[in-house]
Amino acid sequence: MSSSIELPSAAKTSLKRSRLLYPTPAPLTRYSPLPPTPGTYPGRDLASHSCKIAQKAAMFYPTVTSVERDEAGASDVQATMMKAQKTSHNRDAGGRSKRASGAEGSGRLMITQDESGVRYNNDGGENNEGGPSSSTALALMPGQKSGLKKTATKTSTALALMKEKTSDLPIPKWHAPWRLSAVISGHLGWVRSIAFDPSNAFFATGSSDRTIKIWDFPKSTTASPDALKLTLTGHISAVRGLALSDRHPYLFSCAEDKMVKCWDLEVNRCIRQYHGHLSGVHCLALHPTLDVLITGGRDSVARVWDIRTKNQIHVLSGHENTVGSILANTTDPQIITGSHDQSIKTWDLAAGKCMTTLTHHKKSIRALAPGRNDRSFLSGAADNVKKWGPGGDFIRNFPGHKSVINSLSTNQEGVAVSCGDDGTMEFWDYGTGYNFQSLETVAQPGSLDAERGIFASSFDGTGTRLITCEADKSLKVWKETDQTEEEVPVDLKEWKKVWTREKRGRI
Repeated sequence: MSSSIELPSAAKTSLKRSRLLYPTPAPLTRYSPLPPTPGTYPGRDLASHSCKIAQKAAMFYPTVTSVERDEAGASDVQATMMKAQKTSHNRDAGGRSKRASGAEGSGRLMITQDESGVRYNNDGGENNEGGPSSSTALALMPGQKSGLKKTATKTSTALALMKEKTSDLPIPKWHAPWRLSAVISGHLGWVRSIAFDPSNAFFATGSSDRTIKIWDFPKSTTASPDALKLTLTGHISAVRGLALSDRHPYLFSCAEDKMVKCWDLEVNRCIRQYHGHLSGVHCLALHPTLDVLITGGRDSVARVWDIRTKNQIHVLSGHENTVGSILANTTDPQIITGSHDQSIKTWDLAAGKCMTTLTHHKKSIRALAPGRNDRSFLSGAADNVKKWGPGGDFIRNFPGHKSVINSLSTNQEGVAVSCGDDGTMEFWDYGTGYNFQSLETVAQPGSLDAERGIFASSFDGTGTRLITCEADKSLKVWKETDQTEEEVPVDLKEWKKVWTREKRGRI
């Protein structure tokens, strides 16, 4: 039994337009038939129901012919109509071949329903019988997205581009996670600075309580009560920087009282003072091979001193704000300074002049850390941690630390740690910038949550212990755990996302 339903003019126009833009559909058999009553649904609903029939057919017949589209401009209807004139061949069950025309018909557009389902008929013509062939062309309404699969060429091109993007993906070196080992108390104020003895026997810390304390390192790792060896007094303000010489038994300190002092640890007293800074001194560094001391402070300059004669050799001026961190190298650039004016400057020590100025940061630079043996270095600010080459060439960002970074430290195993003003710690693989661990320090009992800030940090001589100086007046000792690479593997999936995003940002 079969019946014919004549469409209203609006439905005719819509279906005619789809016939012009896309090839004529082949017989569709496996889907729900239309309602048999002609007057039950308005023309608009009937046309919508026809679209749903075509969508259901696409679910049952996934193999379709590729519809040629005008790639230069899909909106060009005339070009699309010309391409739609091409016919598609369908074969019936008995092997007969018929041609379904895709051109515009002048007769009545009918939809015929029988027991086998709904069949489209143009100009009252007879449809192919039997199931659809392997190349079935589906008519889509204007605005409807095509469900066609990508061709092999497009797929291979996408795979090639993906392979090219990930071919230079560096593989991070695995590092064991770190954990808190011991907590040391002794200072009466914020602990602002730390320096390790080259022999690894002891270390010194400076605090806002205006004192310098010398600690026995082996006993400190176990939080022994007798770890404190000595307390030095002499500054009248917070001690902001410390440095221990590897050639002399000297300890150098700088403070917010504008003073730079040299302490002889054999007699435990101050033997020299260096006068010249016009405001508080925030950082200092010793030259690795020369008897030269470099200091920087709120007067926006870095001063170079002869540690024996106390003479001022150079005044390195050029920064427009506080000099917050200093690095000293054996080769050029022998002096690197980071400032709150958001810039990094490299200096020629012999001439006392600026070599390069790096302006990549957008926030105050409060921390610098040397690399291993490649003369690269790290800089830390509230916006990011950045890695630089020997000549000041930008290498990459270490993204992820969303805090004001007060301290950066590196060890010989390629571990870098950045410590924030909110007590957060991020551990990185120095070679690739992979963030393999995030920690957060815990304030001591009786301290406020706001006193979780970390002001300074340093690895010991072996690189197996890390000591942080914190706002809760304590020192915390961190060490590696016993976990293996199988237990805590490198997250390559997440690292690939970070690397791709960072690479896209550099292009």
